[in-house]
This record gives sequence, structure tokens and C-alpha cells, in this order.
Amino acid sequence: MLDHMTKDPQAPRLARLAALIADETRAACLLALLDGRAWTAGELARHAGVAASTLSEHLGKLVAGGLLTEERQGRHRYVRLADARVAHLVEDLAAQVAPEVVPRPRNLRESSAGSAMARGRTCYDHLAGRLGIAVTDALTSRRLLRQDTGFALTDAGLAWFEATGISLDRKGRRPLARACLDWTERRPHLAGVAGAALCRHALAEGWCVRIGSERAVKVTATGERVLTELLGIDAATLH
Repeated sequence: MLDHMTKDPQAPRLARLAALIADETRAACLLALLDGRAWTAGELARHAGVAASTLSEHLGKLVAGGLLTEERQGRHRYVRLADARVAHLVEDLAAQVAPEVVPRPRNLRESSAGSAMARGRTCYDHLAGRLGIAVTDALTSRRLLRQDTGFALTDAGLAWFEATGISLDRKGRRPLARACLDWTERRPHLAGVAGAALCRHALAEGWCVRIGSERAVKVTATGERVLTELLGIDAATLH
């Protein structure tokens, strides 16, 4: 009977992808690159706590495997996540392994950084943390976003984005709205074209500003007023 069974051709490719991620140093690099920026090899080496030569070997594997893209500027080598698909894969995996009990921070700086990330951050190119959940919940409660059969903008939602001045590019293959599991809140927040456009607009209009060297963002006074006016979000939930 076994002679007539055919192995799924996807199996070897899936195994190679899993092997690429199944290394602590490479995993640390992928998580760091969720901020959407291009990092130098030196910055990633310091972040991962390994020698530059060791990190270079890991980056070569990630680039060859299609998870990262690279470019060179002078003597610097920059890398970033290949695309949104890779970012979603990394974030989804991180959400699956996030501990139920968060380890106690070792110092005040670590505690402040962790609190900031949980309060609001970018997940590659969209908003996450309590801020991302608050925006997603507000869009849903106002019937601008549906979650009952997967994430989808309603006609009212499309009109809301247009009226708010947030342009949505619907020409590409990327989903207009997509659920992304939040690894701190353990609930889905809005990703996809709409999530990315909303995040871009929030940063460009000064509703949010980046803080620190990680992915954390903070809602400004302007952002509190606008989000309250546009979506009825209680400013207290943004702190």
C-alpha cells in the first residue's frame, strides 16, 4: 500500500522553510525586522548578540530562502523582510509561542520598553498592541469592518477611509483587510492594505509618533482627539 502513496511535493519546501526559522539567531533577526525598517548587518549582530561573521552566515541563508532582501550602500549591507507575507508569517508564529506569563523585567528600562510595546507598536506596516486592537474594535463596532467571516471592510468602511483621506491601493494581490493575531493581546488586529494605509496615515498626520529604537509608537494629543472624533475611541484606552 505504501508503494502507491505519493509524498506531497510541498513537504520538502515546508521543511526547508521551517528549518530556516528554527534557529534562535535567525528568529531574533526576523523579529527585529518586523519594525519594517532596513537594518545593517552590524545592527542585527549587536541585537542578536553574535559576531558579525556569524550573523553574515545567517543572513545569507535567510536571503537565499526568500525571507529577506538585501541591498548594499557603500560598505554597508542592509536587509529587510522580503514582503508583507513574510511579516505576517513571523508575527503569526510569534503569537503562537508568546508566553501566558510574561517574564519579570530585569530593570526599569526593560519594563518601560515592554510596556510601550504592549501599549502600541507597529507590526511590520500596521498598528498593533492595545492601540491596534482599540482601532480594530472601533471600526468593527461602527460596522466599518466585519469580523464574522474573516476581516472585510464594509461599503461604509470603504467610504470612511475615503472620507478620512486614506487612500487604499486595491490593484495588488495583497488582501484589502486581513486579521493578524496580536501576540500581546492574543486577539486579531487589522492588517492588509487597509491596516498599512491607516498606519501610514496616522504617522504622517502626527496621530502617532515612534518612540525608542524598537517598534513602539505613542498616540499624540492630536491623535487622541482625532481618534475620539473619528472612531469614538476613549482616550483612556490609549495610555
